Amino acid sequence: MNDHKRRIRQFFARFFQHADLGDTDDIFAGGYVNSLFAMQLIAWLEKEFAVAIEDNDLQISNFNSVSAIAGLLERKTAGLVSA
Repeated sequence: MNDHKRRIRQFFARFFQHADLGDTDDIFAGGYVNSLFAMQLIAWLEKEFAVAIEDNDLQISNFNSVSAIAGLLERKTAGLVSA
């Protein structure tokens, strides 16, 4: 999951500069992300990680922090990794 967090942080760094954004800092409440950016984030996640973000995934709790996004990706990709 650390690679997911690193890549998510790299994506965020292209749009806003906040070096001490913690893994659990709420990016919506902190004013870093609005609804338009959220759609851009979802499109990037689908392309970057080859996952489909389904309607039932579209809950703010899945996207409000680096850890939440990484957790969603972990759940979405868990079945894709061969044992």
